[in-house]
Amino acid sequence: MTTSQSRQSHEVVIAIDAMGGDHGPHVTVPAAVRILNENPHLNIILVGLQEAIAAELKALHVSANPRLCVHHASEVVLMDESPQSAMKNKKDSSMRVAINMVKTGEAQACVSAGNTGALMATARFVLKTLPGIDRPAIASTLPSENGSTFMLDLGANADCTPEHLYQFAIMGAMVVSCISNKPNPTVGLLNIGSEDIKGNEVAKQAAELLRSSHLNFYGNVEGDDIFKGTTDVVVCDGFVGNVSLKTTEGLAHMMGKFLTQEFKRNWLTKLMALGAFPVLKAFKKRLDPRRYNGASFLGLRGIVVKSHGGADSTGFYHAIHVALEEAQSGVLKRIQTQLEIEHLTTSDSQ
Repeated sequence: MTTSQSRQSHEVVIAIDAMGGDHGPHVTVPAAVRILNENPHLNIILVGLQEAIAAELKALHVSANPRLCVHHASEVVLMDESPQSAMKNKKDSSMRVAINMVKTGEAQACVSAGNTGALMATARFVLKTLPGIDRPAIASTLPSENGSTFMLDLGANADCTPEHLYQFAIMGAMVVSCISNKPNPTVGLLNIGSEDIKGNEVAKQAAELLRSSHLNFYGNVEGDDIFKGTTDVVVCDGFVGNVSLKTTEGLAHMMGKFLTQEFKRNWLTKLMALGAFPVLKAFKKRLDPRRYNGASFLGLRGIVVKSHGGADSTGFYHAIHVALEEAQSGVLKRIQTQLEIEHLTTSDSQ
């Protein structure tokens, strides 16, 4: 198998960093095979150590497939490696090669479970940012009472200006518009209160920019609004976003542990657990973090999706699905168009 297969115009090609994450090909390859079997117009390039990938494909009994290619890359970025070291010393890493494929147009998206800092630094260096975007943002979908909430930034930018938050809002709104088929999604600015007078100066100035934009700005939202689903998009700086995300993960883990402990307390609670098993199973599935795996690096001149490093094949499958949805829906073009509209608005008001 080679990377020189001809592609039809309606097909999507995704380059996968097969070596990234805590488990490498043992997770990335099965996930790639699964999603490939479900999507006849998808093509996948597995990038990494050819022997390791071939061994995994053999173990899965995968025969030759013109839509599945293996591209050898001789180096691997370690999970604890510094971004500077990865960029400078490993130019033939599976991560770098996969991102390069997006730049050259050989692939429409890249998915990696590798080192987050190295992935962001490399993607920004290779792909550059879109015109009108100062900094890329990490964005992902979180479960809510109304289905889901799209939130950014989740850790790429600890310190932000009002303009950065404004740019994040544009990108988040366009992703939701494309993926969820919502023409005019609502945007909320995460704050310590819903009133206009609340928050620091950055938040207040960002709110003014959003009120003057073409976006459907709801106003300030608080932490509990994220899971109420008050708005389709929640915007914040990366420091607050990452703390919120990790707090959520910790709370979900604690709730699951407490629930298990209570049902195992004695024979009666164990019996009750048997009766409640269907409900517990449905509850677990609904909040399964693997379903929400896959964070988008928005603001780049290409689609890059980051999977959790410890994700299993199901989680990585969902990360690939995020990349596929973005590639099929034309997210980049929508963001560029909206940036042009907002730029004209700014120019007209001056």
